[in-house]
Amino acid sequence: MEAKEKKHRHAEEHESHEHGAILGEHTELLFAIGCGLALGIGCGLSFLDGVPTQVPLICYIMAYFLGGFFTAVEAVGTIRKGGFEIDFLMLVAATGAAILGEWAEGALLLFLFSIGHALEHYAMAKAKKSIAALTNLAPATALVKRDGGTVELRIEELVVGDLIIIKPNSKIPADGLLVQGEGSVNQAPITGESVPVDKMAVTHREQVVSDINKVKPENRVFAGTINGASVLEVKVLKEAKDSTIARLINMVNEAEKQKSPTQLLTDKFQRYFVPFVLVLVTALCFAFVVLDETFAESFYRAMAVLVASSPCALAISTPSAVLSGVARAARGAVLIKGGRPLEDLGSLEAIAFDKTGTLTEGKPKLTNVIPLNGVEDSQLLKLAIAVEKLSDHPLAQAIVEGGLAKLGSVALPEADQVKGIVGRGVEAVVEGKKILIGNKALFAADNTPSEIIEQVERLEKDGHTTMLVKEDSQYIGILSLMDVPRPEAKAVLQQLAALGIKKMLMLTGDNQQVAEAVAKQIGITDAMGNLMPEDKVAAVEQLDLREGMVAMVGDGVNDAPAMAKSTVGIAMGAAGSDVALETADIALMGDKLDSLPFAIGLSRKAKSIIRQNLWVSLGIVALLIPLTVLGITSIGPAVMIHEGSTLLVVANALRLLAYRT
Repeated sequence: MEAKEKKHRHAEEHESHEHGAILGEHTELLFAIGCGLALGIGCGLSFLDGVPTQVPLICYIMAYFLGGFFTAVEAVGTIRKGGFEIDFLMLVAATGAAILGEWAEGALLLFLFSIGHALEHYAMAKAKKSIAALTNLAPATALVKRDGGTVELRIEELVVGDLIIIKPNSKIPADGLLVQGEGSVNQAPITGESVPVDKMAVTHREQVVSDINKVKPENRVFAGTINGASVLEVKVLKEAKDSTIARLINMVNEAEKQKSPTQLLTDKFQRYFVPFVLVLVTALCFAFVVLDETFAESFYRAMAVLVASSPCALAISTPSAVLSGVARAARGAVLIKGGRPLEDLGSLEAIAFDKTGTLTEGKPKLTNVIPLNGVEDSQLLKLAIAVEKLSDHPLAQAIVEGGLAKLGSVALPEADQVKGIVGRGVEAVVEGKKILIGNKALFAADNTPSEIIEQVERLEKDGHTTMLVKEDSQYIGILSLMDVPRPEAKAVLQQLAALGIKKMLMLTGDNQQVAEAVAKQIGITDAMGNLMPEDKVAAVEQLDLREGMVAMVGDGVNDAPAMAKSTVGIAMGAAGSDVALETADIALMGDKLDSLPFAIGLSRKAKSIIRQNLWVSLGIVALLIPLTVLGITSIGPAVMIHEGSTLLVVANALRLLAYRT
């Protein structure tokens, strides 16, 4: 399959059949009920002696108007676009019944068709409410510091750089940088995180942000999230129309318009099927020429076939499932950009993962503290922290954080004369002694004992980055660091295997030893290291050729080229990342790997429901056409079976709204 074809595909819109008028959003339903009442009154009056025949006829005509109004509106709109759809077939059938004098049967047809459509639209609106609810996440106003005071403004009036006050237990109105205060924020509406996340102010209040995507998570808040018990002061980073929640709402709404492969196939089927039905019905009108029956009987049979051939359930079967699936995913903080990625995700058997930040936590952690020559752990850590806390290197920060976590609150010696040695390590003086901390290259000129070298090589073989620590002329310890796997990674991979993912591949720019060490810890069988971005693209292309369909899971930035070559691109931690939201077909808003099994499980369920709906809808058409051609079934039963099947497929699709992993 050509993966490129699915990238930012044509957003063909499916027709919207929702109606509202002078009676409000339920006008169509009220018209349908009115049609039924008029039909019922007309039928009742027709059995009463002494009632003029014109009175029931007036009731039937009223039923025709109420039941056929919205059907005619849709039919005319379709014809203007040069097509014929189900609504047109219903109108022709009802008109034919009237010509035959079967006003009651024609009214029944329009009543059942209109009530079926109205209930179908009502049911579909339940799915859309899951999306519409997103618009209520952000508050309508914000408290803004301006001109020495505080004013309340609509969020549309906020500008980048405004300082806003967030009261305790209130919704945050804009994406921003926390400049004062600290506390917990419930980010579940955006990222799906089950527990509140701790936030703290930036170090320097006047901090200038050149790239808002690089703001640390603990310093950033999103519109629509909920503040805890603290008062926060936030600097606005995005206008309301550009906030993460606004983009999420816009993209979910756009996803509704993108048709899935099955939907495109059914649309194509209808384009050919409807004209075929019209030709068949026209031919059946003249069946009296060769059969021993009247024109009226042939015409009635033709109208019955017309009703039986209308693929109502087929037309709604896929859109209802896609909409329900996209809405359920959005509630679970997963953005699925339309029907195609929803179906494709449900068909996957292979997934390629980026390593750093996807299968691992994305930053080094202190993993081993190995004292040498009688030095205690605590003494080794105190010396290392004293030196490394004066460095801004990521490995140094990891040693400090990990060391302090192990030691707790203790007094540390002071280091001075700190000097970085590029690419190798750092040296300093602590309590009058020279301290060297670095990789093997830093000590290449020394005669390092072989047993120490062997320990270092064992650690490196297992994927660790090692640092030797030397005090004056004596080696006093080994520190190792590693970008450790996410705690949930192993369980997630097991869940994916249980869902039917047969091939999982890890891609990384790290060396092969590191790749294999991480793969061993999390249980992934295939790992490829030493890859440049273009190598990842080639790896995904090869996997695509072998497996047919493949997803690429990454951060949506560095992995964008590989995502573009995959069948489905999946971005991790997309909340607040413009690039991730634009690049991926599917965005996991929270930085949570365990959202992936949920998304794939939901897609598999959606695909199964689409398949069930197609069998039901096509099966009904295949059954009714021969029954009506042979005269076994009349218009009334055909209509009831059709509308029943339509509601059945919609109800089946709505099951996706209750999906649980």
